[in-house]
Amino acid sequence: MSYAFPDSDPRPPHRPRRGPLTVAVAASVAAALAGWLVWQAVADSGEGGTPGAAPSSQQRPSTGAGASASPAPSDQGTPDESADEDKNDDKATGTTSSAPAATGPLKGKVVVIDPGHNPGNFRHTAEINRLVDIGTNRKACDTTGTSTNSGYTEARFTLDVSRRLRTLLEKQGATVRFTQDGDRAWGPCVDERARIGNKAHADAVVSVHADGSAAGNRGFHVILPGSVKAGIADTRAIVGPSRELGERIAGNFVRATGSAPSNYVGNGTGLVVRRDLGGLNLSTVPKVFIECGNMRDSKDAALLTSGAWRQKAAQGISEGIVSFLRG
Repeated sequence: MSYAFPDSDPRPPHRPRRGPLTVAVAASVAAALAGWLVWQAVADSGEGGTPGAAPSSQQRPSTGAGASASPAPSDQGTPDESADEDKNDDKATGTTSSAPAATGPLKGKVVVIDPGHNPGNFRHTAEINRLVDIGTNRKACDTTGTSTNSGYTEARFTLDVSRRLRTLLEKQGATVRFTQDGDRAWGPCVDERARIGNKAHADAVVSVHADGSAAGNRGFHVILPGSVKAGIADTRAIVGPSRELGERIAGNFVRATGSAPSNYVGNGTGLVVRRDLGGLNLSTVPKVFIECGNMRDSKDAALLTSGAWRQKAAQGISEGIVSFLRG
């Protein structure tokens, strides 16, 4: 997801919270800062790219609301150097859905996971380029997503992380639903992705992505819905809980993966507010996007193509969701 947009908001001051919630958020933020300091001490931050600028041949607008495609890859992608590890990890974690656990801290909770894009989108350009209403304007139904320089696709990445995430959440007792599981030829459109979470009365929705920014731009960020009241979009009721969900995920993602918050958006917070994404604008339940890293940076790509790291990413997102739902 490239960043050339006017809709990012500076991080607003937190409103006072009470009781256990205050303690939980403080712990999350403290842990995130500690994790970031550790990362700074042991890893190359990859500074030096132009913030927000993607290479001209790969630049694309916002994921989930009309990103232009990188060159069309095969639906399976070209495995990176970690292909053997991918196979072993996929066998270990499994990619099929299992019944929710009979008991667990998330029993009775519904989580919708939205794996960004679809491996078949590039074969259906007419369908995914169709414009849909996102409240503030009309945008493309969906996009192909990005890929690493060696061809590992974002759509493949998002499905893998999402399936690992489902397994972890179901072990906690949650009912987990997907917007797509590689089981349809293309899509769904961004408006349908939002409706799936709404109709499920989800307690939390997370859309999983990876970015396609310039080399040198590194790190993860969580995208939060801005306050929108336009046309069919009204996010005012979900802005607060969505921020809480995003903060919990960001703090736990740092701890689980060792990755730092983005060095090119979010001013080091790992949090970005946007009003131009249909998947957020049309949601009526708490929802965030997470960009797990930048596929166009070689150092981030080495992480994103590692099955072991993707398991850590799923763990961090899962722990954030559990923390949010348990309050």
